[in-house]
Amino acid sequence: MAREGRSKGVFREYFEAICIAVLLALFIRTFVVQAFKIPSGSMLPTLLIGDHLLVNKFIYGLRIPFSGKVLVPYKKPERGDVVVFRYPKDRSIDYIKRVIGTPGDTIEIRTKKVFVNGEPVQDSHAHISSAAVLNAASSPRDNFGPVLVPEGRIFVMGDNRDNSYDSRFWGFVDQKDILGKAFVLYWSWDIDKPLLSFERIASVRWGRLANIID
Repeated sequence: MAREGRSKGVFREYFEAICIAVLLALFIRTFVVQAFKIPSGSMLPTLLIGDHLLVNKFIYGLRIPFSGKVLVPYKKPERGDVVVFRYPKDRSIDYIKRVIGTPGDTIEIRTKKVFVNGEPVQDSHAHISSAAVLNAASSPRDNFGPVLVPEGRIFVMGDNRDNSYDSRFWGFVDQKDILGKAFVLYWSWDIDKPLLSFERIASVRWGRLANIID
C-alpha cells in the first residue's frame, strides 16, 4: 500500500509539473513572445523565406486574447516598426509588414516614392526590383493615394515594394489585429530543401541567427 501511495504521489507531482509547464508556455505565447516563420518574399531583403523570428507581444500593451483590446497600454506602433498582424481579409492568416503610416498620417505614393504628410520618406529598407512604373488606373503598386490613416489603424507595406500585397491593395490594419513587433531572428534556412535532408541542414544561414530586426 505504501509503495502504491508513493507511486500515486510521484505521478501527481509529474502531472502538476506538466500542467504548470503547459500553462506557463501558453501564458508566454499569449502575452509575452511568439515564434513566426517567413513563408514569402514580401519583406526581402530584410527577411528571407525560411527566416524564423520572435515577436514581442506586449510591447504595444497587454491585450485581451482573441479580442485584441488593450488592457494596459504601453506604446503605440511607430513608423518603421516591423509588425505581425492578422490579415484583414482573412484573420486566420498572419502577415508581417513594415509600418509606413500611423493615425492622422496622409500617405501617398508617386512613381514608387512614398510620401508621408507631403514629405518623401527616406527608407533604406525599401527594395525596388522593377523599373516599370504602373499607373494608378491599372494598379496601386507605384501610384497611390493620397489617403488619410484613420484613428486606430495603421498603413503597412512590405520592404519588397514591387512584390508585396499590402495596404496599397487591401487597406488599413486595425491596431487590435496587431500581434506584436518582430525583434530578433532565432533560426534561418532554405525551406525549399527537403526536410531532414543534408541539403536542408547545409542551407542553415548561420550568419543571420540572433540578428536584430530593424
